[in-house]
Amino acid sequence: MKRRIVSVLSAAALTAGVLGVTAPSASAAPGGCTYTSSSARPSLQHGSRGAAVKQAQCLSNIWGGVPKLAVDGVFGSRTLDKVKWIQGCHALTRNGIVGPRTWAVLYDPVPDCYDPYPG
Repeated sequence: MKRRIVSVLSAAALTAGVLGVTAPSASAAPGGCTYTSSSARPSLQHGSRGAAVKQAQCLSNIWGGVPKLAVDGVFGSRTLDKVKWIQGCHALTRNGIVGPRTWAVLYDPVPDCYDPYPG
């Protein structure tokens, strides 16, 4: 039985490779946001700076809302407002802190949020 399963899985992998079908990369970020690895998810808050902030800003721009954030690596008041809006769209605490749950929704954007965008 194990040989049959392995054989079927091997055949499926070979067929997928021949057809050019590949599984999505676990490290691929939506929207081409590549400022950090998708596994790099430090806690961010107002005043934070750096590549992880750029990643959060880039990912947040996929969500929509006008105007788009400048991807400048500075967690300022506009980034804070955007993060709070995204948190509200997912019934998360609107604290403006990009922690594990907020990172999770940044990497899995939904196109429709019924909260009005701040601004």
